[in-house]
Formats: sequence, C-alpha cells, structure tokens
Amino acid sequence: MAEPIIVLRTVNIYQGGNLILQDVNLTVNSGEFVYLIGKTGTGKSSLLKTMYGELELTEGEATVAGFNLRDLDWKKVPYLRRNLGVVFQDFQLLTDRNVNENLKFVLQATGWTDKKLMDEKIQDVLEKVGLKSKGFKMPFELSGGEQQRIDIARALLNSPKLILADEPTGNLDPETSDEIMNLLFQIAKDYNTAIIMASHDYIVVQKFPARMIRTERGRVLDNATISTE
Repeated sequence: MAEPIIVLRTVNIYQGGNLILQDVNLTVNSGEFVYLIGKTGTGKSSLLKTMYGELELTEGEATVAGFNLRDLDWKKVPYLRRNLGVVFQDFQLLTDRNVNENLKFVLQATGWTDKKLMDEKIQDVLEKVGLKSKGFKMPFELSGGEQQRIDIARALLNSPKLILADEPTGNLDPETSDEIMNLLFQIAKDYNTAIIMASHDYIVVQKFPARMIRTERGRVLDNATISTE
C-alpha cells in the first residue's frame, strides 16, 4: 500500500530573502519515481534543499518522510536526513579513504556504533549496487559509473524512505547512464523507496518514462511534459 512520503501544501520557498517558488502543492508516494525537470535557475535545487532541511521552510505546510518541515530545527535535521538518501552529480566521495571507509564514515556520522552491524550493512549496500568486491578500492581506482554506484550505495545505508538524486547521470556516458537509471528504478521497486531525480537529460527522461514535475516561472507544475519546455 502506497503511503505519502512527501506532502507539500501551499508552500513558498525562499532563498536569501527572494521568493523562488510559490504555492507549491505536491504529493509523492512510497515506491514512486518522479523526475524534477526545468531550466537552470528555476528552483529545482531550492526545492530539493528544502526537502532535506538545508533551506528553512517558513510558509506553507510540508512533511517529508514523516517530519514536519515547519517544525524542523537544527537538532532535528540529522534525524530527517537519516530517513533520506541524497545522490549527487559529482559523487562527493572522500578521496583519502577507500570505499568501505567512505560508507563507514556515513554510518558513524548518523549514529551507528556496532562494528559488526556496520560491516554487514556496508556489504549489503555494495551488493545491492553490484560492487561487492570493490570495498577496498580507492575512489580514483573506480570508473565514473562505479563511483556513482558507490554514491547510491551510500544513499541506501540508512534504508531511506526517500532518495533525492541531483543530476545523477550528468557526468556519465549514455551506456553508464542507462545502468544507473535501471539501478534507481530497481531500488524504487524492490525497496518501495520514493525517488525524486532532478535531470536536464531529456534523452534519459524519454528512455525511462515516469511522472514529471517541472519548475517554471516560480511554480511547480505536476504531470508535466518535455514538449512544453
């Protein structure tokens, strides 16, 4: 049974005092894959930052993964983020430590302490992304596609209800992009995880169709189409 993971009602989003998006109404359910599209500067990143607590919400009502964003203070933000996974375009792996240590760093930062449980979790997420044998590799020893898979593994560490993916195929060749997209769709299906993926890559969007929301002229349009760009 699908449950709402994101519910935004009459939300206004500000950045540095400027109104970026107004009257945002959006519901995303568990297991749903949703593209976030729109031209650069139309508020895609601001919307994602609001969802993971980087931008404070002051107007409207919003819950994300069971957390009321209006009620979010700095003490609660880490708890929200434990229920989210974030996947970046530029991987953001720590270059001075191997894959296992990268993943362990995140677990420790989110409150894990049991070494055996941490090791088991790391093996579990690496298996999910098809890189179980790469735990001892340094990031520079991995291809771009492998680094992105590690980034996705990192996002899965706390069994999130929601993954926010910001241009995850932006730096990848078409074949590798397809592999990453298949992996993301599989995760949504197998683990009932909601995924919102910001993308400029309309070839990917057309090849892997899903619901689209668009940022445009200060608004968020649901069930959008590419052709109105």
